Amino acid sequence: MTTAPMPPEPSRDGYGREAYGTESYGRNGRGADAYGPGGYAPEGYGPEGYGPDGYSRGGGRPRQPGRSRPQVDAGKLWSGGIATAVVAALVALVGVLVCRWLFGIPLLAPKSDGAYGDVHTTALVLVAAAAALAATGLVHLLLLSTPRPLTFFAWIVGLATVLAVLVPFSTAAPLNAKIATALVDLVLGVAIGSLVSGVAARSVRVPPGAGAGYLGAGADGVYDERRSSRDLG
Repeated sequence: MTTAPMPPEPSRDGYGREAYGTESYGRNGRGADAYGPGGYAPEGYGPEGYGPDGYSRGGGRPRQPGRSRPQVDAGKLWSGGIATAVVAALVALVGVLVCRWLFGIPLLAPKSDGAYGDVHTTALVLVAAAAALAATGLVHLLLLSTPRPLTFFAWIVGLATVLAVLVPFSTAAPLNAKIATALVDLVLGVAIGSLVSGVAARSVRVPPGAGAGYLGAGADGVYDERRSSRDLG
């Protein structure tokens, strides 16, 4: 009696599993379909290959959320800081000339030294420029390290200005010279503080979702990625 020929035994891999055949394709280790209709990944995976828990299909690390700190444009910030230093130096020079030449006040030097005065006027001009650069460095550090950086900056500059206004009254200069020096210092402090705050507010990119008061006081003109450049003025 003849028997029907047996079908060929499917080839197997080293683990005894079928290496070929329709049953080995499209299934994972649990016998479930690994691919959906059309050969696409099953639901739950996004177009970037990440699952609902943030892990990739290959078992990689979860996606990290974006940083919440603002991105500082250092070039724009320091360009504004240098411009502020020039303005501060000119404010100091004009203040000395107005006091000495227009009102005849012996500011920083005797009247006999003329409208410009002496080396003390040059020192005041250089100190004003250096103060503007120092304020730029301070606000840069605050933007990178503290919450509400412009609020802290306003307090620091304000207190430093008050100190600069009070120092002349501790000298032996005439009263009118003390008042004139205090006024010049006050104008310098206001100019440096306002200009550097404005430059800093326009030199950062606020992360999406941050509130209006993210940078603190003086941030009304802050550059927001959600706003167009036309709105910044």
